This record gives sequence, structure tokens and C-alpha cells, in this order.
Amino acid sequence: MTRTHHFIDCEGEQLAVTLDGANGSTGLLIVSGGNEIRSGAHSGMAQLADDLAKNGFPVLRYDRRGIGESSGTNLGFSQSLSDISAATAFFRDQVPQISTICAFGNCDAATALALFGPKTGIDRYILANPWVIEAAPDIESESTSPPPSAIRARYWDRIKNPRTILDLLSGQIDLKKLLTGMKRAAQKQKNSSLSLQLRDALLSIDQPTAILLAERDTTARAFLAAWDSKDFDMAKKNAVIDIAALDSASHSFADETAREWLYAQVLKMLKST
Repeated sequence: MTRTHHFIDCEGEQLAVTLDGANGSTGLLIVSGGNEIRSGAHSGMAQLADDLAKNGFPVLRYDRRGIGESSGTNLGFSQSLSDISAATAFFRDQVPQISTICAFGNCDAATALALFGPKTGIDRYILANPWVIEAAPDIESESTSPPPSAIRARYWDRIKNPRTILDLLSGQIDLKKLLTGMKRAAQKQKNSSLSLQLRDALLSIDQPTAILLAERDTTARAFLAAWDSKDFDMAKKNAVIDIAALDSASHSFADETAREWLYAQVLKMLKST
């Protein structure tokens, strides 16, 4: 196993790429979400790449234009088709024995892969906590307002916790904020235009696809609300899609239990025939 670093062209800009080489014919392409660099939160993606390469699976990860060491302007996930295409082509060129590329993305990277992956020749998909909220996500601050479904789920978690009553009585919970949140939670939710775009992509996808969810993560809850709606009824019938969920609030699968679960799910997809 070897780890090498490269810069590749993407519409006149340079993408910073890291390749973990291995002898296997199935490789993993890691697409970063939000403003996250290719090493991942707490170096999680770098460790994942290292572990997989040691098990014979080559792995390529990169910084999107305008992120990390890559040049250019960050145009967001909705303009990342060229980045994914450039990375996929470089992966096949550098590791010629690859016959199958499986792509992994978390958050908006998952949504980008569903929307653009079929145009790039990707063979399998691992979509973690797909992003369906209209505004662009900010992985650092998670400042985007969650939809009513996610707020309801969060409040339900708090209600089930006996300590919540004590916090409320002791003044540790801001009553005004609580009432505001409950009002937002009661609002009727409509699927965003982005979620409907994702639905159409999932409806038409014809390659093996695993959707991985950290069940208590706000982004995952927003996706599940859309997935469980009538708008997604036809997409749910797509036989190539499989959903797996972990009882976790870790958006980036950063804790030890979540990391181990993610690794097992990715390895399962890479080994599938």
C-alpha cells in the first residue's frame, strides 16, 4: 500500500488529490461534503482510506475546487459535477486494474453523487445523510435552520429524557426559545425543491446504492422526513437502493462506534458483487 499526493486539472483549476494505492479491482472514491477537506472530520476519511487500502481496496479522495489545497472558487455541491468527473477519470487512469468504482459521500456530497454520479461512470454509491435542505450546508457551524420534522424529532428526544424537566424547572432551558422551537415544530412541512431533485435522481439510479443514516443527526432526520413522504413512494420501490441506519447523532461518524459501523458498511458495499 502506498499513499501519494497529486494535483489534477479541473476546468483550468487544480484539485488536490490523495491516492491510497492497493491491488484490488474495486476502488472507493471519497467525495467530501460541505466545506470539509479530503482528510475528513477528525481525519476520519484519511483513516478510512488507510484501512481500506490495507485490505486491498484503492481509495482516492480530493478537495473540491475552492476547498482546502485546491485552487479556484468554491461553487458549492450543486456545481461539483466537473470535480467528480475529473477525480473519477484520474482514478481510473492511475489505477488501471480498477473495474468498479464505488463512490462515498456524506451530506451534500451524497446528494451531489446521486445527482451527478451517473454522468461520471460511477458503478456503486454510498450516500450518507443526504442533504435535502434548500440552503447550502455549513459543516463547521451547522447554522442552517432544520425542517420541522427534524425539530420535532429533537424535541421528542428531549421529552423522553427525565432530566429535561429538571432543566426546565431550574431555568437551564430558555422557555422563550423552547416555545419558539415548538411553534416551528408544529409547522406543516413541504419537501424542498432540492429533495424533489434528489427523489428524481434516486428514482432513476440503476446502480447498487446504499443510503447510510445516523438516525439522530439533523440532516439524516430531514432526509427521512422526505423519504417517508408520499413524494418518495416511487423512489422507495427502486430495488437497487438499500437503507441502513445507526442509532447515532454523529453527522460525520466521528466517534469510535460510528466509525466502526461506517467502515463495516463501506466494506460490505465494496465486497458486494
